Amino acid sequence: MAGDVPRRTDHVVIGGGQAGLVASWHLQRAGRDHVVLERRESLGGGWQDRWDEFRLVGPAWTTSLPGVPYDGDDPDGFMRRDEVVARMARYAGAIGAPVALGAAVETMRPTDAGWRLETSQGPVDARAVTVATGGFHRPYVPPVGDAVPAAIHRLHSQDYRREADLPDGGVLIVGTGQTGTQLAEELMDAGREVFLCVGHAGRAPRRYRGDDIFVWMRRLVEEGPAVGVELPTVVQLPDPAMRVAGNAQLSGHKGGHSPDLRALGRDGAHLVGRLESGDGGRCRLGGDLAQTLDQIDRFFEEGVQQLLDAFIEASGMDAPPAEPPVTADFAPEPVDQLDLEDAGIGTVLWATGYRQDLGWIDAPATDAMGFAIQDRGVSPLPGLSFLGGLWQHDMTSSTLVGIERDGRLLADRLGLAA
Repeated sequence: MAGDVPRRTDHVVIGGGQAGLVASWHLQRAGRDHVVLERRESLGGGWQDRWDEFRLVGPAWTTSLPGVPYDGDDPDGFMRRDEVVARMARYAGAIGAPVALGAAVETMRPTDAGWRLETSQGPVDARAVTVATGGFHRPYVPPVGDAVPAAIHRLHSQDYRREADLPDGGVLIVGTGQTGTQLAEELMDAGREVFLCVGHAGRAPRRYRGDDIFVWMRRLVEEGPAVGVELPTVVQLPDPAMRVAGNAQLSGHKGGHSPDLRALGRDGAHLVGRLESGDGGRCRLGGDLAQTLDQIDRFFEEGVQQLLDAFIEASGMDAPPAEPPVTADFAPEPVDQLDLEDAGIGTVLWATGYRQDLGWIDAPATDAMGFAIQDRGVSPLPGLSFLGGLWQHDMTSSTLVGIERDGRLLADRLGLAA
């Protein structure tokens, strides 16, 4: 590992996170000469970009990867950031992945013999390339962010590390997916006054019919096809923009739980509508907060729950009956405007997700939204493939739950399967 970048190799894998390492495992089993290029100076992938108190949303057993299953003493616990980073680094060592660190790919283009990559350590020629840069590329701040006065401290969740780094005052968190809700709880526990611009990410239970929700996700991924019950695929999405929707509200903190926005409001958080526009620190808010909260509460029941119940029935499993969802009895007062200075807000924290950034591929490899054009990871461009991308196949493709399946299927498509 941590070797030099070769000038020529059969196969280049771009990205040294879990997707890139899974690709390397398959390439090694097939005896293919390859190198894994990682732009960071250390192993651990994008997990290194998380904040100090981050915990894995899925149980520790989800860090099982091909050839090296999880072997810790707390499979149902929720690993801290540094534990996840260390786990990925150990996996790279265990499989002997030929990783070149500090090797950023600046551009790549097709050639008659394959692909030419220009990297921070010089050019590389390869017959084939697998792009395994994950699903979260460029931190996204909506255009309304320009309306926040310069006097207000502004940062994206990727740049947040700890509460003590923030200036005095309240914190306005924009976005209530997994990151936004977890940060809201953390900041409230630290004594901060928190304002939450509520988005449309739904709420999911930590446990359902006797098992953690991630157990059910893994069963759908691995066993669902055999009984005819599968997660919706990317081609079944009614709107391609849904690929960048926030992940359902779940947390690995406090022993693992399902955050409840209504409970946060009851306990002191200021729940407000979507941030629509702003002028001089006065923000105009969406007026559909009540309907949005109702939609969030119905998310699981109207979607995933039906799939899980269908899977349980089709597979003949003996699972306990579903328990009714529990939400706090709280309805926030509607607010149509928020003056940041009058509210004492010192920080705006954007928990608004990411956008794709594959523009460094100098070839027609992406669609209008910047997503890779591919079928189960294989690009129509000769020699190009993808692994670990956001909604590459379904909602689990960029997660630890789906990466083993997608890696196995890609290996088969590329003729790497042993």
